[in-house]
Amino acid sequence: MEIDIPHIWLYLAEIITPILREGGIPMEELFREIAKPLVPLGKATTLLLEILGLLCKGMSHKKAGTLWREGGLSWKEFLPEDQDINKFITEQKVEYTMGDSSDAPSRKELTSEELCKQLDKLLKENADNQRIYDWIEANLSEQQISSNMFVRALMTSVCHSAVVCECLPIWGRLRVWVCDSPEKREGAFRVGSATRLYLLRMFFDALYDEDVIKEEAFYKWESSKDSAEQQGKGVALKSVTAFYTWLREAEDESDNNN
Repeated sequence: MEIDIPHIWLYLAEIITPILREGGIPMEELFREIAKPLVPLGKATTLLLEILGLLCKGMSHKKAGTLWREGGLSWKEFLPEDQDINKFITEQKVEYTMGDSSDAPSRKELTSEELCKQLDKLLKENADNQRIYDWIEANLSEQQISSNMFVRALMTSVCHSAVVCECLPIWGRLRVWVCDSPEKREGAFRVGSATRLYLLRMFFDALYDEDVIKEEAFYKWESSKDSAEQQGKGVALKSVTAFYTWLREAEDESDNNN
């Protein structure tokens, strides 16, 4: 089959990878089961590398590596006995499965301004999601990533990029990067005063249409008394009065239909 279908390993990986992304089965159980008939043929690593490659496009290398290590997996299980494991790991660029020093809490904490500057640079270079994932995890601790400061900086940079590139669909990328939980979705909505107010309505529409921000988060920001959110908020609220009117009317209409 490999002769007739040269990309068969990639095609198989495209079928298998969603199972891992959705958490349908532990990585170690899946990998060991599918590798059983392939190890004697020397093809187990061919398939596993394709799966890991696709997996890392939907999550960071760090997360994929963590799944590998938490499952107690080792490349020794899937390689011929006489093959140099370290050489294989280096050549195939799967060092992330071994863990690295970036996990150590020795990073310099970036200020909001420094973080915005770096994110602006990445977006200006049209970096793909994986590159941004890798930069964030290499330079920020988990505590920093979960902080409001990080989410505000990311929102500011994405807003700026959307204006400069005239590309509002970029909101879809924001959802991929940080909005993987209701809490982070709400945090991502905390718009700073630097946002150009005449574009705010367009941003709100895009955030809503792209399903980045839910109705509850819009209302939560509207009523928030957080002192860090008050600068320029009065003017911002006035500029999106029509949006909130539309949102409430749509909600009322939905309730009446139900």
